[in-house]
Amino acid sequence: MSKNYIFSSESVGEGHPDKVCDTISDAVLDACLAHDKFSRVACECYAKSNNVIVGGEISIPRIGFRNPSEVIDFVGIARKTIADIGYTNDDDVFHADKVFVNVIITGQSRDIAQGVDARKAKGKKTAKQGAGDQGLMFGYASNETPELMPAPIMFAHRLGRELTRIRKSGKVPWLRPDAKSQVSVVYENGRPIAISNVVISTQHAADVTHREIERFCIENIIKKVLPKRLLTSKTEFLINPTGRFVVGGPQGDTGLTGRKIIVDTYGGMGRHGGGAFSGKDPTKVDRSAAYMARWVAKNIVAAGLAEKCEIQFAYAIGHPNPVSVHVDTFGTNAVAESKITRAVNRVFSFQPSDIIDQLNLRRPIYLKTTNYGHFGKSDKDLTWEATNKVEALKRAL
Repeated sequence: MSKNYIFSSESVGEGHPDKVCDTISDAVLDACLAHDKFSRVACECYAKSNNVIVGGEISIPRIGFRNPSEVIDFVGIARKTIADIGYTNDDDVFHADKVFVNVIITGQSRDIAQGVDARKAKGKKTAKQGAGDQGLMFGYASNETPELMPAPIMFAHRLGRELTRIRKSGKVPWLRPDAKSQVSVVYENGRPIAISNVVISTQHAADVTHREIERFCIENIIKKVLPKRLLTSKTEFLINPTGRFVVGGPQGDTGLTGRKIIVDTYGGMGRHGGGAFSGKDPTKVDRSAAYMARWVAKNIVAAGLAEKCEIQFAYAIGHPNPVSVHVDTFGTNAVAESKITRAVNRVFSFQPSDIIDQLNLRRPIYLKTTNYGHFGKSDKDLTWEATNKVEALKRAL
């Protein structure tokens, strides 16, 4: 990539149809882990109009092979989640108290389970816990923001988070839950120097004017949360550019768990292996290994070993060790990449069971991850954001 360019990233609000589904899926996961930390959960959700389908494979060891619906109130969780998001207005077709919730849950396949279980099984080459699926996962970090994240996605998340905060405060009664944001950042010599374009689309009540929405978003959202030094006279603001956004959420579009994978990660600045996160317990390396990769990449950058870092893992289902570990610093490394890779392999273990232990992932913490990115947050429960391996990496070098 040239060192002079414009890069754009988007974020979506909690009321976006796909995020509604992600949030329900992670609420189900947290409920299962609160009941039994060894729960195996792969929960996906579909939402359209006034209908929600909660489906997937869930096994709760504590209750054996009984139906998980005996201990998990899937319908109640879906309704509470929808209410917490804010779909409680009288004119909402998609309303927390009125949606039809259809639950289609089976147990985890025993064929998959024997690959994940830390025990011997016929045809399995090891008694160790294996990966829950094959696949590749990426982690990324950059020193261009305090969170060690790319600027465009962090700025887009800031807009959405502030829009939601104000909406939930009740101070702006015409705001509605569905929303999207997008920020285009100008890079010169590889560093952000300006914001060229900001897009906000927010659902609203029918009786508010476009001019009022535009003025509110520019003055109370954009100018409040984005760096003043990057907003110039050339910055273009596009607010509800269709002119009207009354019909939103699952009434206006279909929602599905796992469709916002770039919003959830690095806004396109880092690569993505294709596996979604929400609704998956930590035996699924789609989620846990991606968190691990972020932890490793962030510590490499925090240690000053590189200005940018991307790390890739790949796994085979049922196998305990990654089939590959690759570090790419995009030429910003202060130490040879081969040495960084060796240090990484000395300091961290990438076996699925060790990832779970190192990051303490068998906890009901996943609703905290769902909205405004799984990375770049300061919550202490999100252990993959800690920079607690900096000194260990330096010693290993």
